[in-house]
Amino acid sequence: MIFNSLTFVVFFAIVLGVWQLRLPWTGRKVFLLIASYLFYAAWNPPFVLLLWASTVVDWWAAQTMVKSDRKSVRRSWLIASLVVNLGMLAFFKYGQFLLDNFVVIAGSIGVRYVPAKYDIVLPVGISFYTFATLSYTLDVYLKRSKPAAHFLDYALFVTFFPHLVAGPIMRPTELVPQFAEPKRATRVMLLFGLFLITVGLFQKVVLADGFLAPVVEAVYDPRGPTVPLLLDAWIATLAFAGQIFCDFAGYSTTAIGVALSLGFAMPDNFRFPYGAVGFSDFWRRWHITLSAWLRDYLYIPLGGNRYGPARTYMALMGTMLLGGLWHGASWTFVAWGGLHGIYLSAERWLRGRFGDFKPGRGQLLALMLLTFLLIDVTWVFFRSDSFGEAWTILGAMIGHAPGGKPLVAIVPMICAAAIVAAIVGTHWAMRLTTIEAVVERTPAWALTLAWATMLFAVIIEQGQGNAFIYFAF
Repeated sequence: MIFNSLTFVVFFAIVLGVWQLRLPWTGRKVFLLIASYLFYAAWNPPFVLLLWASTVVDWWAAQTMVKSDRKSVRRSWLIASLVVNLGMLAFFKYGQFLLDNFVVIAGSIGVRYVPAKYDIVLPVGISFYTFATLSYTLDVYLKRSKPAAHFLDYALFVTFFPHLVAGPIMRPTELVPQFAEPKRATRVMLLFGLFLITVGLFQKVVLADGFLAPVVEAVYDPRGPTVPLLLDAWIATLAFAGQIFCDFAGYSTTAIGVALSLGFAMPDNFRFPYGAVGFSDFWRRWHITLSAWLRDYLYIPLGGNRYGPARTYMALMGTMLLGGLWHGASWTFVAWGGLHGIYLSAERWLRGRFGDFKPGRGQLLALMLLTFLLIDVTWVFFRSDSFGEAWTILGAMIGHAPGGKPLVAIVPMICAAAIVAAIVGTHWAMRLTTIEAVVERTPAWALTLAWATMLFAVIIEQGQGNAFIYFAF
């Protein structure tokens, strides 16, 4: 079940209606838990068993760790949690990747190995809920937080359907306390939540799927072996930058709106990332909850910036390489993460050498555009199915396109360029503010007109009910 489907509209209307009834708080939470399981089971019912396994193991691990003073017992239960969660993630997401690389390595030393077909379906959202549950046991083990007082509250944290399959990646300390007392959205919360849902669906259905995806697919998924021309390669890559933002930010915005309509607060996951000046600024704005998770549970444990420059650069590269691998079981994702690691390391070195430099507004704008263009280069690896395809498109982007031909029609090209320019311009203009602040100072008539226009566009576009890009991760 995806947000941009009529099935979800009916599902959410029923959930919202029942949630408003004057029922006991425990009964309402049980209803929300069951609804969340149904939401997830709509993809593949047997995979609910994985959610149960992760929930039960981590619950008991945390309860046992907090009651025991013996370090060996605490460590054993942490290891059990890591083995169960990372083991399931490795089996379902990285099994084929590991097997393929084993075959290549064996072949390089003269051993021919033909394995059986690894026909395993990837459970939707497994990377997201695995990171969420791991943060629970790690925080309890490190004594950063106490375990949930009630199993129902913890189970609801894991399965809460707005964030279950594609984030934001919630921490227990952010959501579990909200289950302690009865919640029901106020009129303002409900209206703003529904507005955010409309904004998110407009980004996904109209911009990402309606205008940008066809341009991207014409170049990155052509019919037959083709080489794009310089302009086609750049337009398709810029369109993908817009598509992946509108797709993923659209999901996060919709999820935050759904939660708010029920009376719950969820953290921002995007803050106008294409208005970033520099790459550390970009990662403070892009997929914020993942960035924070990687910082707290990878970068800092790897040494962070506490042990000198060399260790810091190693920590940055290690974190971003693993962050790339988290996104997908492919070396192209690792390359994407590695490029960001190089960018962050180079930026850190430059800040150390030119830390006193204070750019003016024009210089800030130039640095923002440079940041955006370099990020576009990384998106080539993120979107390409292979290194061969990535090199072909990168070659076309610098004018090396032997036998190239136009792949994108002029009208879609102009529309894509205009949309991406509008996205980047909006991010630059709003980089120091929030959507809440903009809504507060916008006249009611203008806000109503914008809302009605977006809703009309979503209804007219309808689309094919395409899944969100990050469902694959």
